[in-house]
Amino acid sequence: MSSRPWQTITIADCREPLQLLPPVLLRLEPHPYAALGAPYGAGESPFQLRSGVIQRLLLAQASLQRRDGALRLAIFDGWRPLTVQQFMVDSTIAEQCKRVDLDPGSPSAERDRIVAEVSRFWAPPSEDPATPPPHSTGAAVDLTLALADGTPLEMGGAIDAIGAVSEPEHYAQLAADDPGGDAALWHHRRRLLNDVMAESGFARHPNEWWHFSYGDQLWAWLQQQPVAIYGRLDAAPSRSVTC
Repeated sequence: MSSRPWQTITIADCREPLQLLPPVLLRLEPHPYAALGAPYGAGESPFQLRSGVIQRLLLAQASLQRRDGALRLAIFDGWRPLTVQQFMVDSTIAEQCKRVDLDPGSPSAERDRIVAEVSRFWAPPSEDPATPPPHSTGAAVDLTLALADGTPLEMGGAIDAIGAVSEPEHYAQLAADDPGGDAALWHHRRRLLNDVMAESGFARHPNEWWHFSYGDQLWAWLQQQPVAIYGRLDAAPSRSVTC
């Protein structure tokens, strides 16, 4: 799997702690990776993020509700340990191979193509502290829009879908061609999610409508910042700090 351009960004971790999401932020449960058997350890909740990231999420939710009081943010995934990252990369490759009746353990040109496509959406589980997967930093969050009762809105493609349907602007041309169609609605919702997140300081992953981050290397690269303030965390720091 190839390296990302943002992995050249220097990390100066401010050691801000991970915190559990407050109840006011909806969680999409049961958590899909845990349900698949991903190896979370004791205290390794996917619904943790850096404290400063949580504060920005709360700002984004307030912005969303000012625009539409019937909507809320719904969190799909937050902090992710490397063991879970590896498990999900392997599981996704195996799933995509199964779709085309291919043995994931047998080298082939088709398997290489699948691995390359998966790597567009799943960061390599690098153990190098200079190149952490975004979710391992506690700075990245996967989320969607939902009704107040927690029902997720249709966004024109599932979170973690592999393929062009996951690209943020996938429905832009269809929306322009048919402003009253489903594609226009999905495009509007993706734009709305991006607008409220960007307003609160987040940057969106170029390939994923649902993935946003603040303070990690991807964020620094997209925002043309010289330094990332969040690196990989294997556990919550014992002291509380504010970045």
